[in-house]
Amino acid sequence: MKNKFLIVFIITILFANVGFSQNGNFDSQPQRIILNITDEPNTSVAVTWRTITKTEHPEIQYAVATGWRQFEDSLHIIPINSHEFVTDELQHVFYYSGLIHNLNPNTTYVYRVGSDSVWSEWNQFKTGKGDTELFKFVFFGDPQNENKNHVSRVFREAFRTAPDADFWLFTGDLLAAPHDELMDEFFFAGDFMFRSIPIVMTPGNHDREFLIKDGGYVLDKRGNPRFGREISELFKVSFTLPENGPSPNIETSFYYDYQGARFILIDSNKRDSLDIQIPWLENLLKNNPNEWTIVAFHHPIFSSGGDRDNDETRNAFMPLFDKYNVDLVLTGHDHTYSRSFKLNSGKKINEGEKGTVYVVSVSGPKMYSVNERKDNIMAKYGGHVQLFQVISVDHNKLSYKSYTATGKLYDEFELDK
Repeated sequence: MKNKFLIVFIITILFANVGFSQNGNFDSQPQRIILNITDEPNTSVAVTWRTITKTEHPEIQYAVATGWRQFEDSLHIIPINSHEFVTDELQHVFYYSGLIHNLNPNTTYVYRVGSDSVWSEWNQFKTGKGDTELFKFVFFGDPQNENKNHVSRVFREAFRTAPDADFWLFTGDLLAAPHDELMDEFFFAGDFMFRSIPIVMTPGNHDREFLIKDGGYVLDKRGNPRFGREISELFKVSFTLPENGPSPNIETSFYYDYQGARFILIDSNKRDSLDIQIPWLENLLKNNPNEWTIVAFHHPIFSSGGDRDNDETRNAFMPLFDKYNVDLVLTGHDHTYSRSFKLNSGKKINEGEKGTVYVVSVSGPKMYSVNERKDNIMAKYGGHVQLFQVISVDHNKLSYKSYTATGKLYDEFELDK
């Protein structure tokens, strides 16, 4: 009897492999599919994916979603150009990206990516509403370490808590190092959520290239590879982000407007480029038609981890945040949690006055000791807890809720205008 079951099992596996090979082998299957937000989120979305072997005539196919498969009769096709990339393991792979544009606001679409007979599954996304109605997004501090083992549950709990989130926002250090296998873990953790929710991110210090000299890594005093100044090519090819930022920070610093809120994402890695971004940032803050302003980057204005102090970002940006009444600043880097009171000039303000709330958060398992400041500007501290934040904006009210990996409410506040 056992032998009979074994034979049936082997035959089933063989037929499954044959069926799969008829649709193309694994190397030509679309992998790491991700939606990225654009600077016109009500009418467009960006799509990126990769394959191991180069495919001919890659496409994005999309249509307005229907309750059955009628959408297949009215598909739109976008041709895609491929880009060859060599991983840190010297494997040659191919990336593809495209922009789906001229979409209708507040509409659900289906799409798939692929080539010839080798296609991804059909996925769905919804465009922005195009007005100032309620919207919701999820914010994550550094995932960075052990994305597959320990960050997957955070992402899944975030989806369970806010399945109607309009987009997800990351403030850098997606990976511990620019290694392809680590990026694979990040996409494993994001799973179908990356394919159905527009994702937006700016890089952290661990998203930079390693320094190489004489064909090998430059090591620090502890024997670890040293990070250089440039954002890794792996980060750049894996995502398709808005290109409206200042040179040389194209696709790492940018902005978009979303239903009454201006989002500005800043690459805070290069000290000399902070000065370059100041006039760009000031122009966006000065000429802002939106009710709300939310800024996100990696290195905190007010550090809360260990003995850190990022005075470069504070000196560069805080005067502008004070001058133009930025509402909320979202950061990571410190592997702790802190949330300030409303501040101006680094000091707690009185009730009813204009000020900025500064947040540091972490979604991954790597933790530092909490540095509780002596200036009494923080409303909440936390350590050794993985978090995600659900933030909603509804006309003149912003609601912020931070949750643990188990879905327990950890911190909350509201801003009113």
